Amino acid sequence: MEATLLTNVLLPLALGVIMLGLGLGLTLDDFRRVARYPRAVLVGLLLQTGVLPWAALGLALAFRMPPELAVGLMLLAASPGGATANIYSHLAHGDVALNITLTAINSLLCLVTLPLILNLSLEFFLGAGQYVPPPVSKVVEVAALIVLPVGIGMTVRAFAPGFAARMAKPIRILSVLVLALLIVAAVAQAWETLLAWFAVVGLACLLFNLVSMGLGYAAPLALRLPRPQAIAIAMEIGIHNGTLAIFIALNVLGNATMSVPAAVYSLLMFFTAAGFAWWASRRPVAAPATA
Repeated sequence: MEATLLTNVLLPLALGVIMLGLGLGLTLDDFRRVARYPRAVLVGLLLQTGVLPWAALGLALAFRMPPELAVGLMLLAASPGGATANIYSHLAHGDVALNITLTAINSLLCLVTLPLILNLSLEFFLGAGQYVPPPVSKVVEVAALIVLPVGIGMTVRAFAPGFAARMAKPIRILSVLVLALLIVAAVAQAWETLLAWFAVVGLACLLFNLVSMGLGYAAPLALRLPRPQAIAIAMEIGIHNGTLAIFIALNVLGNATMSVPAAVYSLLMFFTAAGFAWWASRRPVAAPATA
């Protein structure tokens, strides 16, 4: 099977099916709860847009990364969460409704924040800014891949709650299988890149991933947010949309080197997120947020 067929057709289709399955476990009350108590949303957005770019900048400077790789790391930091964040959060007993809300809002915000952060990064590291158009098409893809299937799943649950309940376990098993397939696909696609560049950017990308997930988990707990919301935020800001970053590096900036941090990070995050999800899922499940 060709890697392009796998990554461009089959995996998005499988992710869409899983998003539909996650929708079977959600109701409008889950989203109303998020809207009634917006602290978790604000914390997640603040960490994503106000803290992570500074963390990426600090790592780029600390590791004295070459300018193009440093810009690539900043591009990754400016990218919103990916669809797989919702799956990992589901497996780790996180607040999936919060994940979906953050993904949707972050994807809209990145129409403004991503071009701004990327232009400032180009100015800082390369001495010349460049107009970067807002990634409107990618935001539409997020809606098609996440929001639409979840909405369909929620509609099915409203009219057929028994069927939705019976599908809970199969969807969880399918989620694990698709994540395993994603890891295999990521390894196959990024293997040569990983071998060639890991010594240069591997440690920086790993630390950025661990810092992202660590802050995403610790900061909400420090602010006394419920543990499921902390898990959701950790997954949301720790699992970046590497595909978006790679697309912009290659097709907008025309610079393959700038895509390297996203490629390496996209591989590493599957393993760190899996470890975090395993650890989180073995701890007692907290009650849904009420404050």
